[in-house]
Amino acid sequence: MASSKTLSVQTIVAIGIGSALFAILGRFGSIPSGLPDTNIETTYALLALFAVLYGPVAGLLIGLIGHTLKDLIFYPPPWFSWVIASAIVGLIIGLVARSIKVHDGQFGKKEIFQFNVFQAVAHGIAWFVVAPTLDVLIYAEPAAKSYTQGLVAGTANIVTTAILGTILIVAYAKTRTKQGSLTKEA
Repeated sequence: MASSKTLSVQTIVAIGIGSALFAILGRFGSIPSGLPDTNIETTYALLALFAVLYGPVAGLLIGLIGHTLKDLIFYPPPWFSWVIASAIVGLIIGLVARSIKVHDGQFGKKEIFQFNVFQAVAHGIAWFVVAPTLDVLIYAEPAAKSYTQGLVAGTANIVTTAILGTILIVAYAKTRTKQGSLTKEA
């Protein structure tokens, strides 16, 4: 009998696909912010979708693997303070999104509000605190520069996830049958 703590094949495949898409979008779906080494990223909308659908472990691994791949392939070497921040975003969204029943086709105004509070908190922790603090501790970057980059990146990620992430999750929810919507014919 398989342990209930193992990842399903579906989740493992989602992690692989999500990581590859994260890397590709990170390279080709980024918009320069005007601040050096800081972009407006579309990848976090995708990360949020995968974290909502597959949970915190998938979110964490997609953020970790996807961001590492993106940096290795397109901007070597990986900038681990930001890689860790991406993993934290996926983890937090995956943890708190358990209360959203998107698999049951429920993603109305209440769920959209909840999702956006969750993702804003996740990005706030990751980009306003974790990434810049690790930049200072690991890479001895100037604090003012690191926290400014974190503020710009976090704000941009909150906005892109709010817009694109919400659109993606609404579209997914519309493909699902709402729980209790089927009735037995007499």
